[in-house]
Amino acid sequence: MRMISYENFGKASDVLHLSDQDLPAPKRGEVCVELAYSGVNPSDVKARAGSRPGVTKPPFPQIVPHSDGAGVISAVGPGVDTARIGERVWIWNGQWQRAFGTAASHIVLPDEQAVALPDSVSLETGAILGIPGLTAAHTVFGGGEITGQTVVIHGGAGTVGYLAIQLAKWGGAKVITTAHGAGMARCASAGADVVLDYKADDLADQILAANEGDLVTRIIEVEFGQNIATDTAIIAPNGTIAAYGSALNMTPSLPFYPLLFKAVTIDIVLIYLLRKAERIRAIDKLHSALADGALDCPVQKVFGLKDAALAHEAVEAGGRTGAVLINVAG
Repeated sequence: MRMISYENFGKASDVLHLSDQDLPAPKRGEVCVELAYSGVNPSDVKARAGSRPGVTKPPFPQIVPHSDGAGVISAVGPGVDTARIGERVWIWNGQWQRAFGTAASHIVLPDEQAVALPDSVSLETGAILGIPGLTAAHTVFGGGEITGQTVVIHGGAGTVGYLAIQLAKWGGAKVITTAHGAGMARCASAGADVVLDYKADDLADQILAANEGDLVTRIIEVEFGQNIATDTAIIAPNGTIAAYGSALNMTPSLPFYPLLFKAVTIDIVLIYLLRKAERIRAIDKLHSALADGALDCPVQKVFGLKDAALAHEAVEAGGRTGAVLINVAG
């Protein structure tokens, strides 16, 4: 199989290498997927760069990066129904706690991590459903149905936020989102009812005014540390803050007393560690929204496998309006 790998942390152009390796046969309970696309996420580039706190060296001697991807099952191991051969699938947790991810022509992994892709859904979209799709679906629906509720989505112009806006609208919620500059129009195009500038000094007051003065029951949070004061002011009693990021402030100070007397649930979301029932629910929501034509998963650019370093650099540059994919056959 052809693959991109690295042995040391560093710049993408310095450490990512294209090579060939024998394709391993799937073991019991495993499938081999011939990949078409690999999705590149911020977590992938941070892992390759060695920027995760406390991690000083790669966890394996050789790493094929990326957790997301889509393709066709080409072989199955003992215990897996042979009818799965030829099935179009998308991948979750491809490189989570494993050495070999999706930046390759093939991947061998447990059967359940290759999810049947609906016939109407493209392989490009399938390669986006792992980290961005599941994160959006779980942060929106992790507490149950949202029909008739108001959901606040911070950072709605980002990849997860853009999907979350669409899912929340499809789920029957009123959606208030925050963004800045050109991102505000992007949020509106995704269907947000109200788009506010996250740099506004009176953001909390603006959110409450947009919700007719009522507190909100669910907040989807990309910058937990930066926004905790605003979130505390606008969250309703027994409400939930579903936080999947806090890059600008990784050691936030919490106003515990106000949060306590609203009995606020803070749901720290790491999509790799979803419980099985939660993951199944998120998958079902994604597939249902796609079937209803309610979910658009834009792609900004597709790179060839040999240009994997450029794909990493595109993600590192930020400001994207869609996913970055690698055509592993290219």
